[in-house]
Amino acid sequence: MYGFVEKDSELKIEDAVYDEVLEAGLGWMHELKEGQSFRILDLKGNQAVDTTFYDLNNPQDHYGAVQTVVAQKNIYLTTGSILRGESGKPFLEITADKTGRHDTLGGACSSQSNTVRYAREKRYMHNCRDSFMLQLADCGLDIKKRDLAPNINFFMNVPITPEGGYKFDDGVSAPGKYVEMKALTDVMVLISNCPQLNNPCNAYNPTPVRLLIWD
Repeated sequence: MYGFVEKDSELKIEDAVYDEVLEAGLGWMHELKEGQSFRILDLKGNQAVDTTFYDLNNPQDHYGAVQTVVAQKNIYLTTGSILRGESGKPFLEITADKTGRHDTLGGACSSQSNTVRYAREKRYMHNCRDSFMLQLADCGLDIKKRDLAPNINFFMNVPITPEGGYKFDDGVSAPGKYVEMKALTDVMVLISNCPQLNNPCNAYNPTPVRLLIWD
């Protein structure tokens, strides 16, 4: 599957120093120190988890989709992928992966995109961009709306068509699947557990995910 390298983690849940269930539609922001490992666990299957990262020592340097894709010469993320900042700085490495489908192109749903993609009356639906901004408003860092950039949609299946476009397909995740990464520098993690009801990325049924951190 496009170079998918399935790998189980050796980390045990009972050894985690942080363990929280994030309900569908909610946002989450948390520091991740260099050397720590972070797992996103799909509890029900096919839940899209919009995620981005900021350099804690230089918050203006955020996750760079272009830099990540160009450096690895592959639009798909899996075990061994290095997630880079816009500066090119390595932020995290994916160390375990159970699905091999993590979108790097679609970005976060927003009021505007819901209107364009689906229907005008969808404009007022809950969306990931708003969840991101609510978290940023309370984070205490100098990260503003202008600093929202293309993010990763973990577990979201967005294949590239033969014509070079992309489409939303049914997810390939399942209950208990996860992706795990190790911080290569101090980063702030920003998540919106996607509330999207208009495409099959989360089977039209947004569900909780479990977030774990190990020292």
